Amino acid sequence: MTSLRHNTQDAYLDAARACILDVGWRRTTLTEVARRAGVSRMTIYRTWRDMAALLADLMTREWGALVDRVGTRLADTDLDEVEQLAEAVSATVEALRANELFIRIVELDPELLLPYLLHRRGRSQDLVLALVEDQVRRGQEAGTVRTGAPAAIARGLVLAAHGFAFSSHTMVDDEVSEADVDAELRELVRRAVRA
Repeated sequence: MTSLRHNTQDAYLDAARACILDVGWRRTTLTEVARRAGVSRMTIYRTWRDMAALLADLMTREWGALVDRVGTRLADTDLDEVEQLAEAVSATVEALRANELFIRIVELDPELLLPYLLHRRGRSQDLVLALVEDQVRRGQEAGTVRTGAPAAIARGLVLAAHGFAFSSHTMVDDEVSEADVDAELRELVRRAVRA
């Protein structure tokens, strides 16, 4: 039963994603999501009380899948813990910046992301923190990552990555490319954690 509920909820989230890509979050309603999903408005309201709750679930699914893809791609590499961490942070930031839902939200409704930058962490941020903290801990056990509280190191890295995810485009011009900025993120991570 859980699988069926999950698949049904994914279909509703797919409909919401399509709406947001088409018209933005502010113009998307639960009624429109229901119409696109081919269900009644009450069906959607039974799952989400409002668009904010639906968006939180959509972002968690979207960003979580993105992080999983990056992790899967890097899992079979021969990189040491520091290099794997540098690549994981950079690849995640690059994938987020290229994600069409993220792009659309930043273009049309950037204020939706402010609570996650100024007031509280979201579920996907907690997921990223847990993964980074685990990688830091493994690196410390292997002797490649410096000593320090793994949770604090992970939070520092995620805070630094926020700027690269949200503002790197403001630093790109004829003199410095996006690839140059991304290389600096990898170097920042290496220097921040190497033992």
